[in-house]
Amino acid sequence: MKQYWLTLLTILSLSFAGSVLAADTTYLKSYQAGDWKTLAKASNGAPLAIHFWGVTCPACVKEMPQWGQFLKGNPNARVVFIQVDDVPTDSMQKMLNKAGLEKANNYYVAAPFDERLRYEIDPKWHGETPTTIVIDKNGKATRKTGLVDFQMLQNALKAKS
Repeated sequence: MKQYWLTLLTILSLSFAGSVLAADTTYLKSYQAGDWKTLAKASNGAPLAIHFWGVTCPACVKEMPQWGQFLKGNPNARVVFIQVDDVPTDSMQKMLNKAGLEKANNYYVAAPFDERLRYEIDPKWHGETPTTIVIDKNGKATRKTGLVDFQMLQNALKAKS
């Protein structure tokens, strides 16, 4: 009987630990070649910002909490975050949690962020981070590399469809 309870307790512990680990990455989706068109069209005629960032990017570390504040103040803003560094998902999740973005629309690049993948997004982009691409209501994309001007972003995302 003692062996039964130990076995049951072990199974429950492992099950709980597995669910906790799974919950950490619940909001992280894989991004790979071919996803850009689908992602860009997902706005259905509403303005959309797609922000590329990296865990190892010093400017991104500074800016991500500002994104968290921006989304708090603009809960209807359509924003997608794509993490491009080849790092463990727990590193991504930790940074997103610290920024208050753990439940945002988060992706991570599943394969190396190479020139083919970048070319699909913007043929003139070399992959520097942070970079934000705003897609307006007509589907026109504008890329901004570097820190975001959140007032300009707010105006762009509030543009009527």
